Amino acid sequence: MHAPTLALIALAAVVFAALSRRAEQRFLTPAMVFAGFGFLVGPGVFDLVVLPIDTEAIHALAEIALALTLFVDAARIDVSRLGREHSEPLRMLALGLPLMIALGAGLALLLLPGVGWPLAFLLATVLAPTDAALGQPVVADRRLPVRVRQTLNVESGLNDGLAFPALLVALALVAGTADAGSAAAETRSTADWLQVLGLQLLLGPLAGLAVGYAGALLFEAANRRGWMEPTALRIGLLALAFLAFGGAETIGGNGYLAAFVAGGVMGTRAPDLRETLCAFGETEGQLLSLLVFLAFGVAVMPDVGTLSWPVLLYALASLFLLRLAAVALSLAGSRLRWPSVALFGWFGPRGLASIIYLLIAVREGAVAAGDPIFTAVVVTVVLSILLHGASAGPLAAAYARWVQAPHRSGHHEHTPVHAFALARRALEKAAGRGS
Repeated sequence: MHAPTLALIALAAVVFAALSRRAEQRFLTPAMVFAGFGFLVGPGVFDLVVLPIDTEAIHALAEIALALTLFVDAARIDVSRLGREHSEPLRMLALGLPLMIALGAGLALLLLPGVGWPLAFLLATVLAPTDAALGQPVVADRRLPVRVRQTLNVESGLNDGLAFPALLVALALVAGTADAGSAAAETRSTADWLQVLGLQLLLGPLAGLAVGYAGALLFEAANRRGWMEPTALRIGLLALAFLAFGGAETIGGNGYLAAFVAGGVMGTRAPDLRETLCAFGETEGQLLSLLVFLAFGVAVMPDVGTLSWPVLLYALASLFLLRLAAVALSLAGSRLRWPSVALFGWFGPRGLASIIYLLIAVREGAVAAGDPIFTAVVVTVVLSILLHGASAGPLAAAYARWVQAPHRSGHHEHTPVHAFALARRALEKAAGRGS
């Protein structure tokens, strides 16, 4: 990396760190600041930093950030505690996520001319996972019932990893279609992709299970005996995420699925380590995430193609209609009131996972910069960064006033539920509110 580029990136981090509290008071989220700064210094405006989207540095950053995000997000949730009391997030994951993909693919076929069903499926999958960091005020606000905050916490912690197998299938379908020069070639190509896909879906989770379980046993024993320094523990957790990723890739599995499963096993098997994992996610993990948003502003946003009305309509529908419809259908029959369902439907921001999924699709040759699929993802993410980031605080406050009304104290929203770990920053913000 050139020295001027490094200096500009460091300057962005220093200025934002110094003004971070003031920025929050004006509804400026870190994602807004870093993506906007990247766009300003990149080819989009001043052209001070050149970082082509196909450069190895971009894809390496995305690879590291996604592996760590999947590991840490899954580690926050004790899977063994998920049950009937967490029926809302389980419904949203088991029913809402597939519905979001199905509705998104159907709308893409209707609105985007020339897009076949494999690409429509890919687009819907890239935009299916949510990024809770863009709606952090909702998860952090203790004026909201624990059940409400934990529903979003559990869903956002697991849906990016659960959507990843669908991304692999979509990439295989697109590749099989693109490589088909004849009926025989199509058969061979599809068979090859299915074989690779099957190995990735099988060996990746198995590697993650082995690494996560062995790592949990080792670190629990070492921590109990006082053999580990806190800093060394964080280094060890970082190494476990990459051990799962690299081990799975070495044996032909998918490294991202391995990191996700390893994190889930760690969070379930070693609850005493969960606070360290959350602290890790709020320091090293957040820095990596913000670098991805910066790279998004520099390298991805300037490559957006012509913004047509069908693409803009798709982006708006994805944010305002598809997510709300999928959530409402998945929660049909629950005891939640409609404002709660609307809150869950709106706070499904698209951010880090969608950016990285798009970069993976570009690297695999399934999507090219500037085409309608690429443009639809970029526009949706940009709108989500702006709209969800700006609305999180005010809407959380408005919902808190509604749900805390005395005559609603007996509503299902107030039914006690086991609270999984929140990010340390969320806990500090909530405690600072004194409620």
